[in-house]
Amino acid sequence: MNQDLAALAEELTAMAAADHRAATAGAANSDDPAEQLAWRRLTARHGDRLAEIMDEHGWPTAERVGGDAARAAWLIAQHADRQLEVQRRALRLLEQAVAAGAAAARELAFLRDRTLVNEGREQIYGTQIAGMREDGSPVPWPCAEPERVDELRAGVGIEPFEEYVARWS
Repeated sequence: MNQDLAALAEELTAMAAADHRAATAGAANSDDPAEQLAWRRLTARHGDRLAEIMDEHGWPTAERVGGDAARAAWLIAQHADRQLEVQRRALRLLEQAVAAGAAAARELAFLRDRTLVNEGREQIYGTQIAGMREDGSPVPWPCAEPERVDELRAGVGIEPFEEYVARWS
């Protein structure tokens, strides 16, 4: 990996670490407006930077920037919820990378669902959770084909829906 790509990998992993710290602290779903604003600013800054990276480098694949940095780029795209054009563009580039065998179909499935939900449409793989019931069980966003969710998930390497949501309970 050349020096520029090594620096990019370092930057992406640092952005994902900052994202993880904020998410773990509960900033994304906080009742505190200041924490919500800080989360929005962080994810917007990261989304803006990811857009610049995509302009310059295309999708940052594991082959180019390493596995951790590639996953970091995916996480940044996932959390660019208020930057739908960034998500859509990341989705297109990730689709191309998956088609070329340079990225994981699993990550593409999560980003596709996230983008569909942000567009107000039904998701495909049941990866996005809308909220929690009083009993603590998760409520997924609506799915286009709920009867096929596990089949579709299996096709991209995602565990069955019941196993996935068991982690949320």
